[in-house]
Amino acid sequence: MPEALSLGDALKKFLESSRLKSRMQSLTIEEHWEAIMSETIARYTDSIELRNGTLFIRTSVAALKNELVFQKELILQRVNESMGEGAVREVVIL
Repeated sequence: MPEALSLGDALKKFLESSRLKSRMQSLTIEEHWEAIMSETIARYTDSIELRNGTLFIRTSVAALKNELVFQKELILQRVNESMGEGAVREVVIL
């Protein structure tokens, strides 16, 4: 007989095995983006998406794009610290 799971454990297990986990992580990163980076960076960031451990950051501001390219390691470190796990393995600036 399989072990009984609590509702919270069952939801956590479901999210880990579904595509919803990446979307929920993306939303969490978006919600905390200003605190993770800065108000200015957050204001000019068009979108943030996490797919298969890769964080895609889109901005239409060329100067910000250039700055973010140089800060990839810092972004990776700060996002993973904020998420409390190694959710992000790579950062791509678009």
